[in-house]
Amino acid sequence: MKEKYILSLDQGTTSSRAIIFNHNGDICSMAQKEFEQIFPQPGWVEHDPVEIWSTQLSVASEAVAKLGIHTDDIAGIGIANQRETTIIWSRKTGKPIYNAIVWQDHRTADYCKQLIKIGYGLAVKQKTGLEIDAYFSATKINWILDNVEGAREKAENGELAFGTVDSWLIWNLTDKKEHLTDITNASRTMLFNIHTHDWDDELLKLFNIPRLLLPKVKSNSTIYARTSRKLLSSRIPICGVIGDQQAAMFGQLCIKKGMVKNTFGTGCFIMVNTGNKPIESKNRLITTIAWDINGQKDYALEGSVFVAGAVVQWLRDKLNIIRTSRQVENLANSVGENGGVYFVPAFTGLGAPYWNQNAKGIIYGLSRGTTKAHIARAALESIAYQCYDVIKAMEKDIGSKVNYLRADGGASANSLLMQFQSDILGTTVERPQILETTALGAAYMAGLAIGFWNNIDELKRQWSIDRAFIPKMKNKDVNMLIQGWHNAISKA
Repeated sequence: MKEKYILSLDQGTTSSRAIIFNHNGDICSMAQKEFEQIFPQPGWVEHDPVEIWSTQLSVASEAVAKLGIHTDDIAGIGIANQRETTIIWSRKTGKPIYNAIVWQDHRTADYCKQLIKIGYGLAVKQKTGLEIDAYFSATKINWILDNVEGAREKAENGELAFGTVDSWLIWNLTDKKEHLTDITNASRTMLFNIHTHDWDDELLKLFNIPRLLLPKVKSNSTIYARTSRKLLSSRIPICGVIGDQQAAMFGQLCIKKGMVKNTFGTGCFIMVNTGNKPIESKNRLITTIAWDINGQKDYALEGSVFVAGAVVQWLRDKLNIIRTSRQVENLANSVGENGGVYFVPAFTGLGAPYWNQNAKGIIYGLSRGTTKAHIARAALESIAYQCYDVIKAMEKDIGSKVNYLRADGGASANSLLMQFQSDILGTTVERPQILETTALGAAYMAGLAIGFWNNIDELKRQWSIDRAFIPKMKNKDVNMLIQGWHNAISKA
């Protein structure tokens, strides 16, 4: 029989990627395109939804062409996407009524503060597992309806559709026929009740959002629809859809209770599998749905670091300290320690466990002896420190120490960062051979839905380690560094 493949669409915050996997879980072909980051004013972050779609379609076609196969050879499509990013479009024309408001955007921070002040924080957390924050979709939807002329009236008449990026891609892949989302993306909107597994009428009323605007919610590993023949010349089943961080967790095969992964991407997203029951965090972490496969739901606790790999992009694009992101490791390695410099990259406030929307980025501890290498090292270390704070909160919630951390994402290729993360946590950090675990997780979801892979046990045999980083630093040195970090955080 002719070999078949799974096409994974990995729609991220800064780029659209397409990766083709074979039955062994190997990467056979890949294509990637960056797209524009739009910053209309401080604290606002937008994307052009049409560019998201055009780049994603383009890289899908490119990956297929590179491998020299026909779209008939694609058994199924999996989608993983940047979560919380909010798009509203016309059902009639298919055109967005406003730019996509990105998860990093904080224009609705004051609105969130008002809701917390009035006393809605606990009720929202009990229903959704989330903190009231501009990070999530609900207040972004509300803002678009209030600020685009005629939008609210059209929404109430059923003329508009809301979606996170997965819904937008499915809508376009099916030639404007299907308005769907998956349970993990739904759980990040602040409108979805993670206990009843449905959109919540009380939350819709609170945020003044019509139910007619919302997509139908499906499980992660099932046939959603088939692609339009006009686009990919084949009717390929879209059969796995999952938010990017849950996808990475599944790609890392953190399928047992207590297993932890950290995706070192634009931000950092640490998740621990808590099994088939949601755990309410006492330490300001998020309770979220990990996945739903054949009605079996797993839950997770998650801590989000808003700025991780993005701090390296900032060094490259704004300070011109490095020409490429890869150069940061050599520059940081050229000094043995940080020289007393701490970098708090609170460009869009601080995420878990602080949830401070007003925090500002600072570089603290500068002296005449400070070099660009010290700043580069402090920037890398800031990623590990932020993750340290989240994992310590996580350990309190689950009542045990995290002994193993599975790392993935682009920045996990940086061995200096991985070793430093291991040192300050006192925890083994495992880096897999395949770092594209987000795309792999979406592919696994798609493949399981159509029998491309028989079961999860078959997938377990595919995970393999590239390198394990073992803690080497002395406790007194770790304690001194952490104390310095928390001193810098207090000033941000």
